[in-house]
Amino acid sequence: MEFKINERQSVIVYLYHLKNSKQLRRYGTIHYVSRRMKYVVLYIDRSTISETVKKLKGMRFVKRVLMSPRPNIKINFEDEVGTTYKLTEEDREKYRSNKE
Repeated sequence: MEFKINERQSVIVYLYHLKNSKQLRRYGTIHYVSRRMKYVVLYIDRSTISETVKKLKGMRFVKRVLMSPRPNIKINFEDEVGTTYKLTEEDREKYRSNKE
């Protein structure tokens, strides 16, 4: 049996009342509940995210649903280090030594 990692994405669900927050457990893993601002952070599998968000938006106690922009954010900046910014010789040496 091989272990397989499911890709997940966080979804922020704003609620009218927090008493309904436990019902969200069936749609994903509850990561955080804000009592003051009345929102829940859910982790949902990426394969079923569009269907799940549509279901969440249709619920009476849900004010709005926001998807996290993290999967769309570029996190690898190695390629742009020398092209966007002019490095001094000293900075190039530090960059080479850190890379090795």
